[in-house]
Amino acid sequence: MKPTEKNALNKTSQKNKDMDISQIKTLGALKKAGYESKNIKDELRNNLRAKISKGETVFEGVWGFENTVIPELERAILSRHNINLLGLRGQAKTRLARLMVHLLDEWIPVVEGSEINDDPFKPISRFAKDVIESKGDDTPINWLHRNDRFYEKLATPDVTVADLIGDIDPIKAANLKLSYADDRVIHFGMIPRANRCIFVINELPDLQARIQVSLFNILQEGDIQIRGFKVRMPLDLQFIFTANPEDYTNRGSIVTPLKDRIGSQILTHYPETIQIARTITEQEAGADNHQSEKIHVPSLAKDLLEQISFEARESEFVDYKSGVSARMSITAYENLLSTAERRLLKSGTTETTVRLSDFMGIIPAITGKIELVYEGEQEGAAAVAEHLIGNAIKTLFAAYFPKIEKLERPKERSPYQDLIDWFTENELELMDDDSDEVYKKQLDAIKPLKELLKKYQADTPKEDYYFLLEFILWGLYEYKKLGKNRFTEGYQFKDLLGSYISKL
Repeated sequence: MKPTEKNALNKTSQKNKDMDISQIKTLGALKKAGYESKNIKDELRNNLRAKISKGETVFEGVWGFENTVIPELERAILSRHNINLLGLRGQAKTRLARLMVHLLDEWIPVVEGSEINDDPFKPISRFAKDVIESKGDDTPINWLHRNDRFYEKLATPDVTVADLIGDIDPIKAANLKLSYADDRVIHFGMIPRANRCIFVINELPDLQARIQVSLFNILQEGDIQIRGFKVRMPLDLQFIFTANPEDYTNRGSIVTPLKDRIGSQILTHYPETIQIARTITEQEAGADNHQSEKIHVPSLAKDLLEQISFEARESEFVDYKSGVSARMSITAYENLLSTAERRLLKSGTTETTVRLSDFMGIIPAITGKIELVYEGEQEGAAAVAEHLIGNAIKTLFAAYFPKIEKLERPKERSPYQDLIDWFTENELELMDDDSDEVYKKQLDAIKPLKELLKKYQADTPKEDYYFLLEFILWGLYEYKKLGKNRFTEGYQFKDLLGSYISKL
């Protein structure tokens, strides 16, 4: 862009922002104020350019896409493209689309009474043209806020061309005593009504092919046809589509000519690190003040929660093509807090810390969010959920404590041997609803357990201390060094041989 063009754009944007819109009620006043209209793609482009130049965060609250998805999305906006966000479920596709609203101008003028948000300077509907022709500079205008310029439609099998584009309205024809040949009997669909707005179609492949065909001209030329009316309407829209790669084979596909008309296709992805996943979960989880103040969640517990999702995405029991939504971690975190809160209420105490045994309370959040393959169905959803929790414990255990090898060297003493020996003569029972006082007393009684933690995790924060003690026990169970039995209301840890005999 030449410097003179850039300066002109900046002056126009500043001029529009400096106006006192509350005083502008007519087309004449709008002209006098020097307002200059622009199409929506230029709006998005200009405001994005301004934000990038100032170093501002464009897509607030979206994490993990800073070096992948967001640069591609910004390039698509700068290119004035319609966009298809392609990715598995729970990858923030719709959130990205909704955040684009913040790149729109705060207010735009529309002809008062227009069904399709007619620009007073570029009217496209018969209604707006007739009003401006009859009233001229006295044409009344309204102001539309950017929050009202977002339309969203989920593609379902029952969506029709009439829903999206429009149809003849016989009731309107009867009331106005008009012939069906008069274009004033047209009832506009969602897309014309979203003129000068962002329009999102979620799960595009689910839209029937014949309905996708009706979008061809809107995307390319801007004209629409309704029941034989040749209506030339250069609609001003920013289209954003979302799609799941699984849909291409399971339910439908995006027809090739439509794909050809979509400027940019951007691939989304899941969080690549536990830290990013934790940030998303803590941002989105619906924890209230009572839970936040009264329930402490150890850092390891938060990591463990996210690791479960990572394990699920790699599990042989879970359908990887379906994906494991970030919503699983969010709802699991909410369940984890609620499990601890329920114990808190039953014990009558004022505060508590999440325990590892509380993770059994997140199983309903896991079973509702994963799609199982045949082997997983044979195992059962609850069993798969427990398997994922166990795998997450094994994965993180090695980061905190010495690795447990399958084959041990002769005459080499394991760092866990004293603890294992303790369980040959003792058992530990941890009830789900034990008060913190009873819970801590039970763990404090195991001297080798405390010594192990002191040796390998001496810097453990005081509030996380007992969680790590319990974590060691669960880790040894997962590595088949200890036995564990589930009671109706708790868990029993014992030596491996005794646990095996009790099951016979």
